[in-house]
Amino acid sequence: MKFLHTFQLYDFLDTLVSLFTAFVFGTLIGAERQYRQRSAGLRTNVLVSVGAAAFVDLGNHLTGTDGSVRVVAYVVSGIGFLGAGAIMKEGMNVRGLNTAATLWASAAVGACAGADLVAQSAAVTVFVLAGNTLLRPLVNAIDRIPLNVHSSEASYEIVVTTDGLRAAEIREALDERLEAAKYPVRETEVAYRSEDNVEIIATLVPLAVDAAELDRVAADLARMPGVRHATWNVSALE
Repeated sequence: MKFLHTFQLYDFLDTLVSLFTAFVFGTLIGAERQYRQRSAGLRTNVLVSVGAAAFVDLGNHLTGTDGSVRVVAYVVSGIGFLGAGAIMKEGMNVRGLNTAATLWASAAVGACAGADLVAQSAAVTVFVLAGNTLLRPLVNAIDRIPLNVHSSEASYEIVVTTDGLRAAEIREALDERLEAAKYPVRETEVAYRSEDNVEIIATLVPLAVDAAELDRVAADLARMPGVRHATWNVSALE
């Protein structure tokens, strides 16, 4: 058997150390993700870390450093595709970016372990855990800061609810008032919920606006005959 001629105990032990290192550090990262009830939890992060370590270790044993370098490049791009599957877009909201980034980082941990860089693998693990835990209070504090509409570029929508018979008239009036306020419209969508319920949604070109001006535009439209409701919304840019 070819195995009897190619098997070397030292190389095998070296591989075991790499895989064990990737398993332990992947478990640490995955345990934190599992505790947070993320879609990519303990097992996924461990498998990504161990898989990356196995591929890099294989390249290193077959062709040396050059082989492991080439494998690392493929691991990076391959995990990118895996992470893309964890990202979901729901309207203006994007979910799963942190999960995808954590998978990418787990692969980096495994790649370091596969290259016999155990200390570097441990360091990456520490920083990944710090990013997912220690930075959480800072993120929460920043998220609680109100959006400054005077200095921030964001996505603004003006929504007017009317009936089907007056939809064209209201849409024209909406465009006229926004043009008078010097707010360019990126697109205007008319959503027919029913004959008596039509929503006209004007999305502005992302820029800083004066909230009071948009309040006046919405109030002016709300006074028009046939308009049931007029308001505006703001959301941060992606």
